[in-house]
Amino acid sequence: METFAQKVIEFNKHLEFTGKLPENIKIMNPFRENEEILPISSRFYEKFYNDNETRKLILGINPGRHGAGVTGIPFTDTKRLNEVCDIKIDSVSTHEPSSVFVYEMIDHYGGAEKFYGNYFITAMSPLGFIIKNSKGNWINCNYYDFEELFNAVQPFITDTLKKQVDFGVDTKVCYVLGKKNAKYVNLINRKEKLFDSIVALDHPRYIQQYKMKSKDKYISDYLSKLS
Repeated sequence: METFAQKVIEFNKHLEFTGKLPENIKIMNPFRENEEILPISSRFYEKFYNDNETRKLILGINPGRHGAGVTGIPFTDTKRLNEVCDIKIDSVSTHEPSSVFVYEMIDHYGGAEKFYGNYFITAMSPLGFIIKNSKGNWINCNYYDFEELFNAVQPFITDTLKKQVDFGVDTKVCYVLGKKNAKYVNLINRKEKLFDSIVALDHPRYIQQYKMKSKDKYISDYLSKLS
């Protein structure tokens, strides 16, 4: 019987978007863009998910350029991966505000081993997107930022979400990061009936950027709803 870790690693190994994206939008697939990432992320899952236990699902939006878009691990930048998880990436160094909040919350929960033993964090789209802005720079883009983009990736989102539920996820409840994200999770869930209920939480990026003075309150809110 495959462990939870083996299922995630196999999923990541074959993760690919083959559809057509709107003009000036590109996919971010760290597993294809950096040969170090699949072995590194595999070490993470082997460390924290090497069992057959059922876990509750936490859904982010899609990987960002400094977090999962680089490490292949949701809400985990290279600093947290090294300092908290004791797994080092040699080829790149990143700092992501969302990762700072998530790992502070995880510390209050009881640490990475306890948290990941109960929860599996992924994203509505397990691959990220970047868009070229008016200055010609590539910046983060969310799957729901443009209707044309959402329509293009909706089949991919639905298919990959179903596959991840099959890892061994408790479908009684799904925790969703980001209020707008929750709107689209509910939309897909009404069609696919994957989860009995959806619980929305404020997104870590929003908290770090706009609500830093109330961060402890948001951590308490996370812990209250997740427990």
